[in-house]
Amino acid sequence: MTKIKGLATGIGSLPLLEPEGAVDLILRYVPGAPFWPQLPKIDAREGMIAQFSQNLPGLKMEAKGLSFTAGDIEKELELFYEKVISQDLEYFKISPDYARGLHAFYRRLSGLDLAGIEFIKCQVTGPFTFCSGITGLDGKTILHDEVLMQAMVKGLGMKALWQLDLFKKFGKKMIMFFDEPFLSAVGSAYTPVDRSDVIDVFSELTDSLKDKGCLIGIHCCGNTDWSMLTDTKNVDIINFDAFEFQERFVLYADNLNSFLKRGGIICWGIVPTQGYSSQGPEMLAQKIKSGLDILVKKRVDRNLLLERLMVSPACGLGTLDVSKAEGILSLLEQTSAFIRKNF
Repeated sequence: MTKIKGLATGIGSLPLLEPEGAVDLILRYVPGAPFWPQLPKIDAREGMIAQFSQNLPGLKMEAKGLSFTAGDIEKELELFYEKVISQDLEYFKISPDYARGLHAFYRRLSGLDLAGIEFIKCQVTGPFTFCSGITGLDGKTILHDEVLMQAMVKGLGMKALWQLDLFKKFGKKMIMFFDEPFLSAVGSAYTPVDRSDVIDVFSELTDSLKDKGCLIGIHCCGNTDWSMLTDTKNVDIINFDAFEFQERFVLYADNLNSFLKRGGIICWGIVPTQGYSSQGPEMLAQKIKSGLDILVKKRVDRNLLLERLMVSPACGLGTLDVSKAEGILSLLEQTSAFIRKNF
């Protein structure tokens, strides 16, 4: 853990149309924990849901976009579970047509001196966000369908395992993020998901990943009940929008204290993606320090907070223009360096 303090990484998406250029930016600005870039402006197949849909039961990518089709769902589910049980990772691969950035990143790492890389970060859309974005034949999202929801949890877990297997040749510690903006809706009367569902699903989803020795992170760019994540046994990293929601996050001091004591890491999404303008690294670092001070007053160990402190943008950058995305990554790099030097 000695090299964690101030380490910067990204969320996933970038607005570039050229994979190699996206990889250039990542290696320039987050060299310690680089990530493969999701590039939704290139193709609809690189969208947050579609990107992880290949070979999942009932899902078809058509000209109009991703849809759930009637087909022979029982037969698809039978084949799907055969592949899960046999751990056929190749069946769950993310092909170059769906993730140009992933494959460009892999090729680039294959030709680099990796001595300066502490972690390689990968990502998958989390199951609640994924299933909330797919409408079944009954007109409801498949969050409401227990059979399909369970299949998607299994399938997304296999997508994560495939990535870990692909990148293991580089011999680096791996971070696997599940991107879950939907968690900000948990507890609403309009969703079938409650706190216990989140804990149960992520406990199941992450069991097989922990066997591979990776760190597991969950990113939510809205406010939520953060105790759901501190209380899920296999979650190692909580990534939140610290620019907008730090004051609410620190209300969970007792939960965060327990989380840190069991080895947890807090990734402060401190560089704003909405409203980014002329913030400087000192100002952003000071904002984090104010959050740390509040937690310390609530008897959270300052040394643990600093040892387990990562930074990131508040959210993905895929919808922005390229110059703004690069500005955010540059500011992230500067903030990381300031924290490492001064905290």
